Amino acid sequence: MKALPYKTVLITGASSGIGASFARFLAARGMRVLLTARRVDRLKEIAEEIIRSGGQTDIFPSDLSIEREREALSQKILAKYPVEVLINNAGFGWYGYYQQMPWDVARRMMATNMEAAAHLTHLFLPGMTQAHGGHIIHIGSIAGIFPNQGVALYSATKSFLNGFNTALHRELRGSGVHSSVMNLGPVKTEFFEQARMIEGGRRVPAEKLAVSVEKVNRALWRLLRWPKRAVYVPGWLYLANYADLLFGGIVDLMGPALLRGRKN
Repeated sequence: MKALPYKTVLITGASSGIGASFARFLAARGMRVLLTARRVDRLKEIAEEIIRSGGQTDIFPSDLSIEREREALSQKILAKYPVEVLINNAGFGWYGYYQQMPWDVARRMMATNMEAAAHLTHLFLPGMTQAHGGHIIHIGSIAGIFPNQGVALYSATKSFLNGFNTALHRELRGSGVHSSVMNLGPVKTEFFEQARMIEGGRRVPAEKLAVSVEKVNRALWRLLRWPKRAVYVPGWLYLANYADLLFGGIVDLMGPALLRGRKN
């Protein structure tokens, strides 16, 4: 088994869902996990759980949708730890007609899902390149490859991560630093409930197809040991790269019917 070269990982959006699962999983495998999210109480709970299990952790509460908070976060962390792995996981979804999406929700989604990932990468990447080693992992979505009705802006934010990662992966070739994206299908977490609770949101139909977080954890571990530009969970979702070419015309016709009337 290939040894993991990294000791310290920063996980954004670590107070719940995939981020919290990553934190527990990596701490149990000997990594020091640095956790950031808005909800201080949840961060403390997860940190206490990790420490009770013998893991190493530290928390840095922050609202990543705000630029000055991201800058303050990087300063606090880099004063204490070298960040060898950055997992840009923070993000949220909303399902419904884009024209009915409250603009404040849209603005926060772009700031959290896109801007925070780009900014934090910009803040922590210089330290990695100086050390000639590191890994940046973006948590993407199949919706970023095959965008559909109901998730217009969410799909756009995840498409951004794919494009950003591809270019960054190529720029970093030979530097010792890797950039990857994990394109996930639906995962069984609080994500879907939170999407419904946001103003004007609806039930996301893909929830019925969700895979376990354990499957995502295993994919992350493989990616950390054997870096590559992109991985898909489950693996067959790689075919989504061809879905629009094959089925885009049909979805164009069916899309409105698939969304209309889905209230909860």
